[in-house]
Amino acid sequence: MKLSIILLAGLLSCCSAGPDRQLPVAHPDQEDKIDLASRLREKAAQARRFCEANAYNTEFCMLIDMNIHSGLERFFVYDLIREQVIDQGLTSHGICDYQPPHRSTPARPLFSNRKNSHCTSEGMYRIGKRDYSSWGINIKYVLHGLETSNNNAEERIVVLHSWEQVPDEATYPKGIVYSWGCPAVSDNFMKRLDDRLRTSIQPVLL
Repeated sequence: MKLSIILLAGLLSCCSAGPDRQLPVAHPDQEDKIDLASRLREKAAQARRFCEANAYNTEFCMLIDMNIHSGLERFFVYDLIREQVIDQGLTSHGICDYQPPHRSTPARPLFSNRKNSHCTSEGMYRIGKRDYSSWGINIKYVLHGLETSNNNAEERIVVLHSWEQVPDEATYPKGIVYSWGCPAVSDNFMKRLDDRLRTSIQPVLL
């Protein structure tokens, strides 16, 4: 099961093979908003089942929809009890520059779990230890990839952190900055995420 993420989602070693995966472009029209709501409900339902079975936080999870252009809000805090989005913000995806001329664009992120690929890796993550970051508000959360598509996250130092170059407001049709695979968010959004994560006794699913 994949949460069309980062993850980081995206939230991130060079090889001779081409980009591993590419998603279709989503446009910010009414039809896509309906489709997005449906995708979020589906992924949240999958997340809820996983959280219940694995002693994760069952009150909320975090979802990143990489079908969405990077200049639009695509990082969602989802209330698993009320079944609704309770916060959202912009997030970066990896530039994925490991085999030029292939690299991500704001509308079409490329994905890989390979070391030094600078790509986002799809799949479920456990949000782990809170630690110091040299970026943004100096807070990061270690991400533990739970699937074969993202299980190199720790070794690749793919973390959830803020970055002052990530804005608070949508920039569409322009994209935002690229990362090296991390789901970087704005400083203000990170403060809100940090408030939630610090109060969670159980692990939170991204």
